Amino acid sequence: MANLASEFIGIKSPNPFWLASAPPTDKEYNVRRAYEAGWGGVVWKTLGMDGPPVVNVSGPRYGVIHGPDRTLLGLNNIELITDRPLEVNLREIKTVKRDYPDRALVVSLMVPCDEESWKFILKQVEDTGADGVELNFGCPHGMAERGMGSAVGQVPEYIEMVTRWVKQHSRMPCIVKLTPNITDIRKPAEAALRGGADAVSLINTINSITSVDLDIFAPEPTIDGMGTHGGYCGPAVKPIALNMVAEIARNPETRNLPISGIGGVTTWRDAAEFMALGASNVQVCTAVMTYGFRIVEEMIAGLSAFMDQKGFTSTSELVGLAVPKVTDWQYLNLNYTTKAVIEQADCIKCGRCHVVCEDTSHQAIAMAEDRTVTVKEEECVACNLCVDVCPTACITMKEIAVGEMDARTGRPVGTHLNWTEHPNNPTGSGAACAKAPAE
Repeated sequence: MANLASEFIGIKSPNPFWLASAPPTDKEYNVRRAYEAGWGGVVWKTLGMDGPPVVNVSGPRYGVIHGPDRTLLGLNNIELITDRPLEVNLREIKTVKRDYPDRALVVSLMVPCDEESWKFILKQVEDTGADGVELNFGCPHGMAERGMGSAVGQVPEYIEMVTRWVKQHSRMPCIVKLTPNITDIRKPAEAALRGGADAVSLINTINSITSVDLDIFAPEPTIDGMGTHGGYCGPAVKPIALNMVAEIARNPETRNLPISGIGGVTTWRDAAEFMALGASNVQVCTAVMTYGFRIVEEMIAGLSAFMDQKGFTSTSELVGLAVPKVTDWQYLNLNYTTKAVIEQADCIKCGRCHVVCEDTSHQAIAMAEDRTVTVKEEECVACNLCVDVCPTACITMKEIAVGEMDARTGRPVGTHLNWTEHPNNPTGSGAACAKAPAE
């Protein structure tokens, strides 16, 4: 049976499923219940400086995007860091870590961008016995206007500077949490590495407005008739998160930098995808805020069964397996050819494939009077849209082998040819015509 035990930058946990810094990790009561439910670790909700607590709004804090069946696709929040006194949080962290020594407990931190503030808070956290710290350089609202959160995370020089302070003044492992609200995620990751970070975590929330109340014409959530931008998370951000994790994992400068994956993890499959693209563990928030702590049971069971099926004995064997297969568009094989194939026995004749192909694609699916649909191979470019919209999964893509005739082009399928070699590329090294098929 697969062993899900995880060791991330020296921090051990019984499985790779951690709770992200957020409302579910705001207090001792929550964290104890999370551990009892089976979570391998938590990142305690972000602590700030000593003194008057942060003030959160007392009205709605969340806005959502729902699917047609009210499945939560995305969650927008305008909540800030913890509004509980620092000494209360520190006392609870110490107690919880004492009672659950086998679980990971990392503390998220966000303080003003000066060395003394970081030196002070690090000493306080170190005395609790916590396993490590996560530097919150990602929060895009409220705290960013005060020169913290994403205001730091968007400036690589600041990331490097603060990370260096943390490593200088603390023995604890340091995870730098990155903001996705930036053009090139590789730059802040490289800065964190230069500063001495032990790992990075990503993504934090995406700056967003999810909806507008069309009765009062104000963004939602609405506070006394007004709204603001907030941080977007949940299943809808997963593709963005996967891409950013992969960019760091395949970047020569950061390929060996450990990654904690965050962003829309809802199932064991989501976690496995993050790990295949380079994350050593995953952090979860929105799924728990939607379904509760016990969702981790399905994650553990599913990942364990998957690993057994694949013959993996530890999670480390899964980490990074997909990274070598991530490339830039210019290196894709432009001669690779497929065609849509419809399994008529499974088709319910709903016509969706015909409609989307006819209206938005290449008019490659015909519909007869009895609503039977067939592929016109001479028009099919294998865009895959029909596969994506089919409700019964009765459409697949069949590869046309090298040397076989492509009905659309009227030519045999050629051997591997990417854009850097293509004759249509004015800056490439392509010959006057595409490569001929092998004899």
